[in-house]
Amino acid sequence: MRADDKRVIVLLISVILAVYIAGCAAEKPQDDDQIKIGFMVDSLVIERWQKDRDIFVAKAKELGAEVVVKNANENAELQSKQVRELVDMGVDVIVIIPYDKEDIGQALKQAKRSGVKVISYDRLARYGDVDAYLSFDNIEVGRLMGNALVEKVPEGNYVIINGSPKDNNSFMFNEGYMSAISPKVTSGEIRIVKEIWAEDWREIYAYNAVAELINEGVEIDGIIGGNDDLAEGTIKALLERQLASQVIVVGHDGNLSACQRIVEGTQYVTIYKPIKTLAQKAAEIAWAMAIQGDAFDMSEQTDVLINDGERDVPYVSVTPYLVTKDNLAETVIKDGFHTKEEVYRNIPRDQWPED
Repeated sequence: MRADDKRVIVLLISVILAVYIAGCAAEKPQDDDQIKIGFMVDSLVIERWQKDRDIFVAKAKELGAEVVVKNANENAELQSKQVRELVDMGVDVIVIIPYDKEDIGQALKQAKRSGVKVISYDRLARYGDVDAYLSFDNIEVGRLMGNALVEKVPEGNYVIINGSPKDNNSFMFNEGYMSAISPKVTSGEIRIVKEIWAEDWREIYAYNAVAELINEGVEIDGIIGGNDDLAEGTIKALLERQLASQVIVVGHDGNLSACQRIVEGTQYVTIYKPIKTLAQKAAEIAWAMAIQGDAFDMSEQTDVLINDGERDVPYVSVTPYLVTKDNLAETVIKDGFHTKEEVYRNIPRDQWPED
């Protein structure tokens, strides 16, 4: 065999080996090919965010994604910095619970310019050009609260404790319960004796508002707490003055402590928001966005839009449910959100409902 022929054979063998090795490499994705998702919380102070995080992470990992969790600890500057950190880490998608609805916008736009998809989770980030907003029907949450209170207390003095003004949801809740209350306010049957906005959803603002009114001798018939933590703040003030069972208080989130107060008789209702449904849906959409990139079509997920101050954003909303003492078993307990043992912990066993 001539030397030229040998060289040709060696070259052919080299080419075949190179193709084979490349094919083997393609069959086994490298670490750099793994989908990476950033999940950003504004804080973990509120009970429910811990549930959202755990459910989201579990579902995303089940799908095959790596999840990087960032906690802003209620710091707008830190949360913006964390967005940039996630971009530098090479995440494919950012799922964010914004601490400040407007401050975070520029950081999210920068992430978008870097090719990262962004989902605003539970709270809408305004002016952020996000790809999608996944939350509950927050206006309906407020409407359910307002309707329940008006039905129970059709006339009298109301106190309204709104949530954080940095949170866009606070305004949606307010729109909902005011739609239920306003007709009776106009007629004079209901009087709003105090309305405040609680910075960072802090209970102390709710406690102080109610304590001050009672100390001034103002009679209170009904209270709307922007969430269950704020409702708890008002109930603490009522308990100290032996008024907890006399004033009707509503809240939302389905917190364990709220459900316990409902069976104990100090809180009238809460609103259950199926977090598992929301968190798992967010993980599935984030995964699809990462896999499909610009080919992903949110119109296949929803035809509902919400304006973020600059543009209309696709809005996936999950239905909330009114929870009373009568339907706890069919809502939060049936869904496994809380167990019967947890909810009725402070109630004598012989007073528990039958299974």
